[in-house]
Amino acid sequence: MKGGAAISVLMLLGACAPAPVETAPADPAAIARGRDAAARLGCGACHAMPGIAWPKGRAGPPLAGFGARPLIAGELPNRAPQLAAFVTDAPAMVPGTAMPAIPMKRAEADDIAAWLLSLDD
Repeated sequence: MKGGAAISVLMLLGACAPAPVETAPADPAAIARGRDAAARLGCGACHAMPGIAWPKGRAGPPLAGFGARPLIAGELPNRAPQLAAFVTDAPAMVPGTAMPAIPMKRAEADDIAAWLLSLDD
């Protein structure tokens, strides 16, 4: 009986553990296009960006390690679809954010999201 109770407790504890999130590695070409698009669209005016020497804005947080962050702007799950929507129209996703809407093509937003999510260290 004690062994059965212990097994039941272990099964319940196991059910509470978060499942690891496995994501497919991003396309290296998309990551490179995303870095280039972020530089071309002027993201560095507000953010220090890894691999971009200048400018290194301070209005927004530095982007190093962005892929390891659990949330976007402290509110949204840090996942590619939400991130692509956020970099395009941050005020629509997080009202009150200081980040402006940035006109860009959907493909550019997807590539920028791929690049940001690759920044995990």
